[in-house]
Formats: sequence, structure tokens, C-alpha cells
Amino acid sequence: MKYVDEFRSPRLVEKIAAKITALNPGKNINIMEVCGTHTHNFFRFGLNKLLPKNIRLISGPGCPVCVSPQAYIDAAIELAKNKNIIIATFGDMLRIPGSASSLEKEKAKSGNVVVVYSPLDAVRLAAANPDKKIVFLAVGFETTAPAIALSVLAAKNGKLKNISFFSALKLIPAAIAYLLLDKRLKIDGFLCPGHVSAIIGTKDYAFIPKKYQIACCVTGFEPVDILEGVYMILEQIVRHKPYVANQYLRIVTKAGNTKAKKIMKRVFKISDSNWRGFGIIADSGLELRKEFASLNTAQVFPLRLKSKSKFARLCRCADILKGLISPTSCLLFARRCRPDSPIGPCMVSSEGACNAYYRFRN
Repeated sequence: MKYVDEFRSPRLVEKIAAKITALNPGKNINIMEVCGTHTHNFFRFGLNKLLPKNIRLISGPGCPVCVSPQAYIDAAIELAKNKNIIIATFGDMLRIPGSASSLEKEKAKSGNVVVVYSPLDAVRLAAANPDKKIVFLAVGFETTAPAIALSVLAAKNGKLKNISFFSALKLIPAAIAYLLLDKRLKIDGFLCPGHVSAIIGTKDYAFIPKKYQIACCVTGFEPVDILEGVYMILEQIVRHKPYVANQYLRIVTKAGNTKAKKIMKRVFKISDSNWRGFGIIADSGLELRKEFASLNTAQVFPLRLKSKSKFARLCRCADILKGLISPTSCLLFARRCRPDSPIGPCMVSSEGACNAYYRFRN
């Protein structure tokens, strides 16, 4: 790696400060990290206290649970009320508040909600419960999509008639493109997500420097990874030569995981998708292809995917997801809204920005 020896030294922060000075010591540099793990580790390891104060790391829509729309949550809750249906879900979906309930509450009432650790667990659950309809909540970004695609194929090949997949899968590059249309955001660089990039590669971010002349860097998750990613972004800004840098060379390639992408393409097609706090973003989601219609929850069950419910009064999750404000600017933060009593999805999920700020900021 080009910088590896230099960045293992204790003078890393000094080097970052020198880059800032070369740029403009009084200029604020806004870098958005589009990954919940980056947000958490930035505060968890105290990097916010090490970096110069004029470097601002802004949390973006890097939490898949946080951007799942209210209508999706409400539909999942309604399905959970059906005694013939078992909802299979990842654990961080349980506590997201719906309009009138949550999956956690429905689980307590009926036991019809089961936490799984892999989408293949849902397939096994269907095989073991032929008298029940299993609905897997397919939530996530490109990182989880290949495993979900494999599970769809496993269900189809196993001729299981009692399982379906309720997709709320999202695509990160489309969300970044949407954010760049918002003139209120003054983004100087993007820390692109390592996990997502391990699947899609780096080339899908080429539009960021090419069209918008904004620096970006695919970055790992160790403290030194994040600091090195910040440095590589600053170097682009100083030289006025933005490009897609790849700090995470040990994991991420330009083309990504071609086998995983092939499986995703086999099962899913790109579609418009509703993001909580954003609305509909064109070509930003994945839905099952027509040949898998019998495994598509939206085709199997009559679902109402429109919700009148909005964020709770005073909740600023929408603005936080867009990077317009920090969690501490929300009047509910650390007062009424805490990890033990969350009001908005950004506090619910372990990847949410509000959760990270609350746990590690002080």
C-alpha cells in the first residue's frame, strides 16, 4: 500500500494537520462517511478528538435499518399479526417504531417474529414449519444482497412454497448521487463504505469525482484505516485532483466481487426505492425478478405500502440521514430519545448515527 509505512507512525495526525495547513488552516473540510460502522468507529476510538477541529465528519445514510421507510415497517408489523405467518428478521429491525406498534411488541404478543442471523436460517425455518408462511425481511445494502439472493435460489431449488422475501434492499451509489443534488450540503469528500465496496468494487463511484469534482476514498474500519482515508481525501483536495482512491486494497478491488454481483443480477433487478427521510430515489433498490414472483412477499400478500405516519414530532432523523444536521442538534437527542427508549430509527439501530453519537461522543 502506498502509504502503509507512513501511516503506521504516530505522526499520522500531524501529517493530516499539515495537509489542512497547506490547504487553508481556517477552512472547514466536510467529509461524509456513508457507513454506520465508520460513524461508530470514528467516535468509539476517539478520532474526533485527534483530528483538527476544522475537519468535520458528517454521517450519511449508511444505516440500512434507518432508511427503511415507515410504510415497510408498518406492513411487516401487519404481517406479524397474522397467526399463520412467521416473520424472520435480523435483530436490529425489532425495535423500530411503526405507526402504532413494533416487531418487538408483536413478538411479545404472539411469538410470530423470529430473529435470524442469516437469510438461509429463514429457508431452514420454512422447511421446518410447512404449516406456516415464512416472510423474511430482506433489509440491507449491497453487502447483504448476495446472501439473500442465494437464499432465494435455495428456496426455489428446494421447491418451498411457504416462504417469501420482503425486499427493502438499497443501493449506496444511487443514494450518494441523490445527496449530491442537494445544494444545502457542502461536501468536500466521501469516505465510501468498505463492506459495500467489497461487493461492488470502486468503479461505481467514478461519477463522484468525474461529474461533481469531489474527492472520495474507499476506506476500511480500523482507526488507522479511517485516518488514512481522511488523509487521502485531503491530498486530493490540496492537489485539486479528485479521483476514487482505494485505501482498503486488502479487501476491495476495482471490479468488486464478480461472483456475488452475478448472483445478485440473477435474482434481482434494479428498481426505484423509497428511502426513509429521502422519498423515492430512482434506480436505488433491488426487487425480485418476475421468475421469482412466487417468492416475492409483495406479490404473495396484499400489502398496503403507503403510510400516513411520519417521524415522531420533533424527531430530526430525516435531516440527520441527509447529513444536514448532527444528532446533537435534535431536541430529542439524549433527552427523550436514547438507545434504551428510541424514538427515531437513527437511535434504534447499532449502525445509526444517533446511537453512535450517544454511546461514544462524550
